[in-house]
Amino acid sequence: MLRLTLFAAFLLSVFSCQEPALTSRLVMCHAGFSAFADDPAFRQAHPTPQPVAPLHGGRPVAFPLDDGTTGRGFLATAHRQTNQYLLLFHEWWGLNDHIRNETIRWAHALNIHVLAIDLYDGQVATTADEARQLMQSCSAERAERIIRGATALAGEQANFRTLGWCFGGSWSLKAALLLGERLKGCVVYYGMPERDVEQLKGLHSDVLFVHAKRDRWITDEVVASFAESMRAAGKTLHLREYDADHAFANPSGQRYHEAAAQEAYAATLEYLLKTL
Repeated sequence: MLRLTLFAAFLLSVFSCQEPALTSRLVMCHAGFSAFADDPAFRQAHPTPQPVAPLHGGRPVAFPLDDGTTGRGFLATAHRQTNQYLLLFHEWWGLNDHIRNETIRWAHALNIHVLAIDLYDGQVATTADEARQLMQSCSAERAERIIRGATALAGEQANFRTLGWCFGGSWSLKAALLLGERLKGCVVYYGMPERDVEQLKGLHSDVLFVHAKRDRWITDEVVASFAESMRAAGKTLHLREYDADHAFANPSGQRYHEAAAQEAYAATLEYLLKTL
């Protein structure tokens, strides 16, 4: 019952987002997604991740923000000169070793610069309760400011693709909306999608959406609604569905599904290579 109540609250927050400014949309819809963290079942579905062996490569980066503060991230660079970037958005745990490994992995696979954006300002959760607190204290205004700072770090000539999982999946799509004509592609792994047609009309690329069919929060109905909104906005959606649970692609999690994760990775790699 609690999950249904929270989902109803999310829907209300989404469909009451009538502000013309994108910033206002991000604030309200971000709050709706964060409400999931109050659901005990959602927290139970995210047990403490197992330690992962960190890969060699990459480095922490810091960059100035337009309010005088500092943003953080983790950067793995290409082995060539390029202005092409992939922006990664972490799960609700924060920018941990798993995300750093993904940053290095994608830089090797694509041979472009990959920047994982830290939306928690250096904080990392090790329990579901800590993750809930961090996700709910992450303001949409702050996150948007960090994204702007990260793109400024990349430079005016850079173009971008976005990729994120869960909480970061939602921010992958939100960042795509912020990037305008510099956007080349967007990948969302089981994140709550924007479904406002007018906002989606602002997308400058297609979207690859990776859906876990057993997901109790990003449900078939949510994905169908997103698909209809994308169609109404005149945008292309590539939907890949897997018989797996939410967070199935995270090898440090207990819901990791190796076969589905490998298939989703292959689909994502194929999609991203076409954006280069």
